[in-house]
Amino acid sequence: MFRLLTIEFHKLKHNRASRVLSIIYFGLLTSIALIAAIRFNIFGETIHLADQGIFNFPYIWHFNTYVAATMKFFLLLVIVSMMANEYSNKTLKQNLIDGLSKKEFILSKFYTVIAFALISTIFVFVVSLILGLIYSDYNEIGIIFSDLDYILAFFVKLVGFFSFGLFLGILVKRSAFAVGAMFIWLIIENMFRGFLYYSFRGIKNASESIDPIMQFLPLESMTNLIKEPGSRLGAVRTMAEKVGSGFSKDYSVQFLDIVIVCTWTFIFIYLSYALLKKRDL
Repeated sequence: MFRLLTIEFHKLKHNRASRVLSIIYFGLLTSIALIAAIRFNIFGETIHLADQGIFNFPYIWHFNTYVAATMKFFLLLVIVSMMANEYSNKTLKQNLIDGLSKKEFILSKFYTVIAFALISTIFVFVVSLILGLIYSDYNEIGIIFSDLDYILAFFVKLVGFFSFGLFLGILVKRSAFAVGAMFIWLIIENMFRGFLYYSFRGIKNASESIDPIMQFLPLESMTNLIKEPGSRLGAVRTMAEKVGSGFSKDYSVQFLDIVIVCTWTFIFIYLSYALLKKRDL
């Protein structure tokens, strides 16, 4: 494994675009801390975000993993360009000539995906822990380390998302087209949701019938891992209750969602290998 990872990181080290995108990505992850400095005025009252509980334990694990997950597209570009460069620079063919099997080649890419996801997860964990220790109103050990399942969900989400990107990179061989294919698939999933709403029209609480179907689609399952945290804030709930609207949403990480994403990850890696094995390079 370490031999394969060494080969991949050697390639990335000499790829300027990958280095720049990686620096931007981790820079953006660090910028989560800047949210603490945001102040805005509502009806003449100054609101300081850090005072609204967004950095309180254990809520911070939910909030920061959700925000960090929105930045994953920068590393997606690194993953798909990594595959595109293999074809354009003919390093894929050279690696196979030098004795690397197609299985080892796919494993080297998958190990890189896991490494990126693991480094990102550790980075977000450390940033969140520091911010929480500075701003949280609750510093008991039991509270600090509760809800860490969001950290696991973040890791699983990144591995699944990057594995999808890896498969698309092998499928279309061009980074721009691979990213485009990802967005096209997102549109297809949304169109399918619209089709389901049309099919279940007239049924009360149609979403209760649609969501169990949508949860098995790849991007939707990854989205379900970490649900939006905004409506979980006490201030938002209080405001909603004042206008007569309440929340009954389950924000927890569901084991089924983890299983679905892990299954899709296996499918993407297997298809990547099957596609590479079938191709005449």
